[in-house]
Amino acid sequence: MKADFYETLGVQKGADDKELKAAFRKLAMQYHPDRNPGDDACEHKFKEINEAYETLKDPQKRAAYDRFGHAAFENGGMNGAGHGFAAGGFADIFEDIFGDMMGGRRQRSSGGRERGADLRYNMEITLEEAFTGKTAQIRVPASVTCTECSGSGAKPGTQPTTCNTCSGSGRVRATQGFFSIERTCPTCQGRGQIIKDPCQKCSGHGRVIEERSLSVNIPAGIDDGTRIRLAGEGEAGMRGGPAGDLYIFLSVKPHELFQRDGADLYCKVPISMTTAALGGSFEVTTLDGSQTRVKVPEGSQNGRQFRLKGKGMPVLRQPSVGDLYIQVSVETPQNLTRRQRELLEEFEKLSSQENSPQSSGFFSRMKDFFESFGER
Repeated sequence: MKADFYETLGVQKGADDKELKAAFRKLAMQYHPDRNPGDDACEHKFKEINEAYETLKDPQKRAAYDRFGHAAFENGGMNGAGHGFAAGGFADIFEDIFGDMMGGRRQRSSGGRERGADLRYNMEITLEEAFTGKTAQIRVPASVTCTECSGSGAKPGTQPTTCNTCSGSGRVRATQGFFSIERTCPTCQGRGQIIKDPCQKCSGHGRVIEERSLSVNIPAGIDDGTRIRLAGEGEAGMRGGPAGDLYIFLSVKPHELFQRDGADLYCKVPISMTTAALGGSFEVTTLDGSQTRVKVPEGSQNGRQFRLKGKGMPVLRQPSVGDLYIQVSVETPQNLTRRQRELLEEFEKLSSQENSPQSSGFFSRMKDFFESFGER
């Protein structure tokens, strides 16, 4: 008695197409004759698996099977489908199931035309150029369509001829028992065409190496690591095939004064101890070239930040602009004169805890900690 098709595949009766395909793929790889040479039991099981899947993947056959069982395909029912393989059976099933594992269904030959390769170009720009944007001219050595043969690869006045081995398909099929194996045509290497008289300029490739000058538009606000795609500017295709693309990979040079974080800029500015203590101001030049005055309040501490709104980087393809953050670094005086030292010593004698609340508070807490620690 014939086994139930659902049991053969190990799925429930309500299984969808995805579950059927996954079950078939797993079992077909397990019982494939190539993996089990000389094992008649595996070969028989493999035939059952294919018969079950061939029936259940077809909505009409599946509906008939669900209603009448195996009887639906006996005595010529459904044109005898379900017994063995239909024309091209296993080759078509194998491609249908395993094609996506190899990057999708294989592409048939289209007159030997092949898409050109994509190219990469590394470009380094300054932070100022990323701020304003620019139009850059680059020179790219790449394959271009041969002007002598217009990309056909054949000598002017001649044309490529159809390959007699594969009849232009680029692939040949060999049948071994109930297996049908398809391979790349060895005569034309899968192109489907033969060039008897190749073009002398390109040696039959349909393209030659030349250096091209291209204009690249870099928009304002571009970020480090951004990739710009120039469609059709890669290598020319083989024998009239479509060209590949050119990808510009941008890197922004580190700046001497500014650090970037997204659309915001950061700048560290040293100020004197007296400016931090008494207050004051200083001017900074922003990336747009303008001068902005920063006011330092009395008693400003080291590391304090000041925000300059709208003075950062423009946001790519948006009207908004980031901010500029100025961080002050209080500089300790060096190379003191005798008089300067005397004045600082006098200031130290006149200082109180109110003048340095952070340090006074810290040492007070440390003292309390060790006193309580000693009492334990």
